[in-house]
Amino acid sequence: MKIELREITVRDLTEGYKDSGAEGVVGYGGRLNIRPPYQREFIYKEKQRDAVITTITQNFPLNVMYWADCGDGTFEVIDGQQRTISICQYVAGEFAYMFRYFHNLTSDEKRQILEYPLMVYVCTGSDSEKLKWFQTINIAGEKLTEQELRNAVYSGPWVSDAKRYFSKNSCPAYMVGKDFMSGSPIRQDYLETVIQWISGNKIEGYMARHQHDSDASALWIYFQSVISWAQAKFSNKHKKIINSVEWGALYNIYKDAPLNPAEIEKEVQRLLLDDDVTKPSGIYPYILTRDEKHLSIRAFSEKQKLETYTRQGGVCPMCGGQFELSAMEADHITPWSEGGATTADNCQMLCRHCNRRKSNK
Repeated sequence: MKIELREITVRDLTEGYKDSGAEGVVGYGGRLNIRPPYQREFIYKEKQRDAVITTITQNFPLNVMYWADCGDGTFEVIDGQQRTISICQYVAGEFAYMFRYFHNLTSDEKRQILEYPLMVYVCTGSDSEKLKWFQTINIAGEKLTEQELRNAVYSGPWVSDAKRYFSKNSCPAYMVGKDFMSGSPIRQDYLETVIQWISGNKIEGYMARHQHDSDASALWIYFQSVISWAQAKFSNKHKKIINSVEWGALYNIYKDAPLNPAEIEKEVQRLLLDDDVTKPSGIYPYILTRDEKHLSIRAFSEKQKLETYTRQGGVCPMCGGQFELSAMEADHITPWSEGGATTADNCQMLCRHCNRRKSNK
């Protein structure tokens, strides 16, 4: 790989700047692809964006940026997209800095910004070398997420189309399923989640198989099916818990199961009021699976265990053996699933063998 350091001005960078949304972002007289397929969306917050403009207006040095030479007179941004877009947006008048837009500045203030020198490393190499460099020099201040890296590795028409559905602010997936999803579309949380659902948590394998597909419509249709099922069967009034449920994983198994939404909601209300349920987000998986591990039922306290052990005289009530406290485990006499609470009068200490035997019944 060949690497060359060049100096360009803000004037050069912003010439021909155009943001066409899903179609891409260009600058440098139309010769610079600011958002290649492997790049993330613009994620800088106002404070970070303003820090870039402060650096330029104060003539402080801005961190070096990295471009790839495409070999045909055009370039791609490898690192520095967030800074590049911040600069271009300001000069284009898309936001104000210190209550002034670029067109509000005096001629000498404009000239100072436009003549500000930017240091750019331009590399020439194969696609795989450029991609590896992109992963290695990610120094823009916002660490890449795992899904952003996957998007880079499996870039192609499928990823580009999938991002259209799942990776934009107010994207279709957000508008359809925001009540049932967590995370940020722009940081690829939605895309990662739905691929995890449809692939059974084999994200890389799924993306590898579909990398060169012309579109991601199958993934979008699957997502809509999951959300439609969740909306039809489960109330969205419990917003604090529904967005952390693995709806796709449940849909894959229970989509054809006969479910009564009214009965489900009644049980949800009961479980939300149960002090022994310490993981409310597990209520929906529990209702479908009846596996208490989803609820993290409240455990007996150390004080309750000691009091029960003392009362029993160290004897296991199931096998009659005498044991040290450390060799015994607390158990609900009346199981929680049958209405037994995690209280002292419903506690018994069983030896490990008996407790395991009882749990496996």
